[in-house]
Amino acid sequence: MPETLASGLDVPWSVTFLGGTALISQRGTGEVLELLDDGGTRAVGVVEGVSAVGESGLLGLAVDDEDRLYAYSTAQDGNRVQRFEVTGGPGALRLGAAETIIDGLPAAANHDGGRIAFGPDGMLYATVGDASDPGSAQDPSSLGGKILRLTPDGQVPDDNPFPGSPVWSLGHRNPQGIAWADDGTMFAAEFGQDTWDELNVVEPGANYGWPVVEGIAGDDRFVDPVQQWSPDQASPSGIAVAGDTVVMANLRGAVLRTVPVADPTTSTEHYPGTYGRLRDVVVSPDGDLWFLTNNTDGRGSPGPDDDLLLAVGSLGG
Repeated sequence: MPETLASGLDVPWSVTFLGGTALISQRGTGEVLELLDDGGTRAVGVVEGVSAVGESGLLGLAVDDEDRLYAYSTAQDGNRVQRFEVTGGPGALRLGAAETIIDGLPAAANHDGGRIAFGPDGMLYATVGDASDPGSAQDPSSLGGKILRLTPDGQVPDDNPFPGSPVWSLGHRNPQGIAWADDGTMFAAEFGQDTWDELNVVEPGANYGWPVVEGIAGDDRFVDPVQQWSPDQASPSGIAVAGDTVVMANLRGAVLRTVPVADPTTSTEHYPGTYGRLRDVVVSPDGDLWFLTNNTDGRGSPGPDDDLLLAVGSLGG
């Protein structure tokens, strides 16, 4: 069974690793926490100017190969990605001044996307929801409903599919999970509206159909998901790839779901209903799976110790 690494978290959204230290974002407070050896947490710092309304706030975290922290958050003038130097050692880390990588991204009380990650190409990827404006997902001039690809400094790479644009793929509703298999295949998890949630294989320049289609539509204009679920069974947020398996954290579905990379049309459920809503899952430096519950966000039924950071060995396929 999973081991509890931390408890009493306040709407945690993302977990990442700086060296061997886990960092956790708290959506409402804007705090970045570090996990201490005794299972406690301490604030490394606060991302200033965070506006937490509805689903917005301090969302995804990522660390580059120079141990700099990147954070996706909502400000008064839109969503943004900022970079921070982190000083000090484990147990005494401190967050430096913010450096803006990109800002002015579409934001709303719902559908903010918010996941960021470095791909195997060293580029920074960010998921941006449609910010409750579905038409923006098909609008090439809008960054809403897109997955973006940037250099670590926020520039547009020369080999992006749309010259001069950070857009990597379009036609997304509210993608909140991105991860890569060992062969470079990029997977993305996406919230549907009322019919289908999706697991997609993301290709540069591809259009995933929202809001024209939802789920597997067989429309040649768009790329179909490799698997779909009803929102009450899934509502996927963070995902990770552990070996040959995609692992998905599901909110309404309250389950960890595994999908074989070699056959992404199948899946297996783990811990259904045991821990409530699940927001993020990552592979730790020692190869374990760590996952965050999300029961204190106003939509769950928190237990006395929620929210939790949990760890388990490989789940298999």
